[in-house]
Amino acid sequence: MRIKTSEKYSAVVVELKGNVMGGPDSEKFSKLLHDLLDEGKKNIVVDLGHVKFMNSSGLGMLISGYTTIKNGGGSLKLANATEKINSLLVITKLITIFENYNSVDEAVKSFK
Repeated sequence: MRIKTSEKYSAVVVELKGNVMGGPDSEKFSKLLHDLLDEGKKNIVVDLGHVKFMNSSGLGMLISGYTTIKNGGGSLKLANATEKINSLLVITKLITIFENYNSVDEAVKSFK
């Protein structure tokens, strides 16, 4: 999994690419979110548009990230979830936890 960040207006977009399988990637993702909170950046959009596959550990990584940001006084939203990832969110009922948007722009605008 590769992680790329960019800033868009009042939000930080975290783009995930490849297979999201947890493991060492979870630590990288967690550290990134803690660093963003330390910098006072609390509006996070996770772009899932380039994620090919996500397992239960990958879902756990997203849940952990959501909790980290929420406890830090911010909010984490998902964008561009593929059909496969979307059905995963529906089956696990995580769709009721995460705010999920069709595009990064929609997610970023939702912070205003």
